[in-house]
Amino acid sequence: MDYRSAFQASLARVRAEGRYRVFANLRRIKGQFPRAHWRTPDGDVREVTVWCSNDYLGMGQSACVTGAMKQAIDDVGAGAGGTRNISGTTNYHVELERSLAELHDKESALLFTSGYISNQATIATLGKILPGLIIFSDALNHASMIEGVKNAGGQKHVWRHNDLAHLEELLQAAPKDAPKLIALESVYSMDGDIGPLEGVCDLAEKYGALTYLDEVHAVGLYGLRGGGIAEREGLMDRFDIIEGTLGKAYGVMGGYIAADEVIVDAVRSWAPGFIFTTSLAPALAAGARASVEYLKSAHHLREQHQARAAELKQRFRDAGLPLMESETHIVPLKVGDPVLCKRMTDELLEEHGIYVQPINYPTVPRGTERMRFTPTPLHDDGMMDELVTALRAVYARHAASMVA
Repeated sequence: MDYRSAFQASLARVRAEGRYRVFANLRRIKGQFPRAHWRTPDGDVREVTVWCSNDYLGMGQSACVTGAMKQAIDDVGAGAGGTRNISGTTNYHVELERSLAELHDKESALLFTSGYISNQATIATLGKILPGLIIFSDALNHASMIEGVKNAGGQKHVWRHNDLAHLEELLQAAPKDAPKLIALESVYSMDGDIGPLEGVCDLAEKYGALTYLDEVHAVGLYGLRGGGIAEREGLMDRFDIIEGTLGKAYGVMGGYIAADEVIVDAVRSWAPGFIFTTSLAPALAAGARASVEYLKSAHHLREQHQARAAELKQRFRDAGLPLMESETHIVPLKVGDPVLCKRMTDELLEEHGIYVQPINYPTVPRGTERMRFTPTPLHDDGMMDELVTALRAVYARHAASMVA
C-alpha cells in the first residue's frame, strides 16, 4: 500500500472542503493582553490584537497566577515526575482539588491533564462501572463528551439540542431499571446558548438518572464565586458530576470533575485516562489554584466581562454586521462558507492586525461557518472601534460573494 499517498489524499479532501486549518504563530505580550506578536509566514513580526482567546478574563497574565507558578518552579522544579500513583501527586495537586471541590460544593474533585480528557475519561469510565448504562447526550455536546459516550460501550441516545420534550420521550422508552446518565453542557461555546439545567434535573429525578454537566465555558465566569451556570441558578447540588477546565477562564491548563467522594474515587480507580497519564506540572497546579481562589472573590471581573460582551454585541448590531444572537459572552458573526470564512479572517489579520480564527466544520455544522469573538475585560473601546471598522470593510468587500 502507498501509505504516503493515503495521507496526502486525506489532506487534499480537507483542503478541497475549505476547512484545512492553519495555525497562527503568536506570542502574547506579557502585561499587554490581548496584544500579541504575530510571526508571519515570511518571518516578519507584527503586533496584533487577539479576539478569539478562551482566556476569557486574562488570568493567564495575572500576577497572582504567574507569581504562584514561578514560586512553585523555584520550590520544586518543573515536572511532576510521573503519574499520580507513581510520583506525580504533590501538595499542589491536593490543594487544587480541595479548592475545586469547595468551589462546586462537592465532597471531592479529581484533576486531569485537560478538559477533553476529563470528559472523555470520566464518561467512558462510567460505562464500565455501571453495566448496562444508557447515556442520553445533547446533540451539540462537545467532541470530548461524544468520544466518552462512544468509549462507554453501551446504549446511547442523542436528544435534540435543548429539547426537554424529546429527552423525556427517550427516557420514557428506556427500561425503568436500567442505569441512566444525562449529559449536557451549561454554555455551548459556538452558539453561546445555555442548556436547560433545571429541566434536566427534574427529568433525572423523575426517571432515576445521574446528571453530568460540562461547565468548561462557564466556570470562573458565572455565579457569585465562579462556580458556573449551576451556581448562578442554585442547581449545583442537583448535578451528580460537574466537569470543568482550568485552561479557559482560569488561564492555565488542565481539567477536572467534582462530585460525591465515592464517585470521584471510583473514577480515580478505574479511568485509564487518569491512571496512566503523567500528572500536571506542579507549577500549573499552583497557578490554577491561585486563579480559582482569586476568582472566587473577584466578581467585579465577571461583571466587566459581561459588560464588554454586551457592548460588542451592540456595536455589531449598530454596524449592521450579521450577529448570531447569544445569551452569553460568546459573540459570533455568521459567514456561512468555509473558504470565505478563512479568506475573511486572513484579511483581518494581514490587513488590520486583528486575529480571529475561522470556525468551520466539524466544529460547527456546514453552512453555519462563522467568526467567533470572545471579548474580555481588557478589550477597550479603542480596540472595539478598530474591530468594527475592519469588519465592515471586509464584509463589504465580500458582500457579493455572500449573497451568491
